[in-house]
Amino acid sequence: MNVTNGSKTILVAGGAGFLGSHLIDFLLQKGNRVIGVDSFETGSPKNLQHLENHPQFTLINHDIQYPFQGLEEIDQIYNLACPASPPQESIGNRKIQGYSDFTRQYISPSTTRNLLGPCEFIRTSCMLRRGKRVAESLCYAYREQFGVDIRIARIFNTYGPRMGAGDGRVVSSFISAALAGRNICITGDGTATRSFQFVTDCIEGLYILMNSDYREGPVNIGNDVETSIQVLAERIVDLVANSTGKKKVNIVYQPRLVDDPCARKPQITLAKAKLGWAPVVPLDVGLQETINWHMHQT
Repeated sequence: MNVTNGSKTILVAGGAGFLGSHLIDFLLQKGNRVIGVDSFETGSPKNLQHLENHPQFTLINHDIQYPFQGLEEIDQIYNLACPASPPQESIGNRKIQGYSDFTRQYISPSTTRNLLGPCEFIRTSCMLRRGKRVAESLCYAYREQFGVDIRIARIFNTYGPRMGAGDGRVVSSFISAALAGRNICITGDGTATRSFQFVTDCIEGLYILMNSDYREGPVNIGNDVETSIQVLAERIVDLVANSTGKKKVNIVYQPRLVDDPCARKPQITLAKAKLGWAPVVPLDVGLQETINWHMHQT
């Protein structure tokens, strides 16, 4: 693996979101000039409030479905603007790729919902998966037609501080319920497994991929250690009780969703071999940091 370094001017689309804001922090710590772009549809300016007076950071309120105008030359673009709507995502991907005349490298994430599980014709989740496949295809078509240096990261089950309490993801949903003294509700019997990676591991993986010489195809950025939803719920119950000194909440169950996969585990052999990257943050450490952040938001 060959990783290039040095100060760059970098644009992060979706910069006020969960992943985008952490990436901006990371890039600034590396000494880069960073431009964050966000429509604030799902991202929050609060995630970047601590950078308000940073001399190397600019935040622009802009929807990437529409063309950019008047921006300086960009060395790299990270597209982390990923609303849960396939048509919007593909349009946004197309518009931001249109900035290729002024950029050298481009990275776009693809979530795992487009890789695993059934893809039935009538389900909206099917459309989400197909939409992300379209976005990947657009990226590679742009590389072939215009010579843009493209990377695709397939991101798996990332969690950490700045996740929205009501975003529907299992870690934030369980933590929010436990902190509020509500029962944690598991859909199914709890035996389904997921592979959770802490946000700092994910950000480092994206950075290494962008600055490596690997460009042959998509790379999975995730944790290859599986955890059952039951175990996740139990760990959150214990950690929240220890952190707050309050009584442990109960775990309850409801019927499993028909299209919910029983397992989701990334194959990260490629990332290990080509990037020298693997996640390092243990689940309990990441959960505790996430719980601490949520406690300070209430």
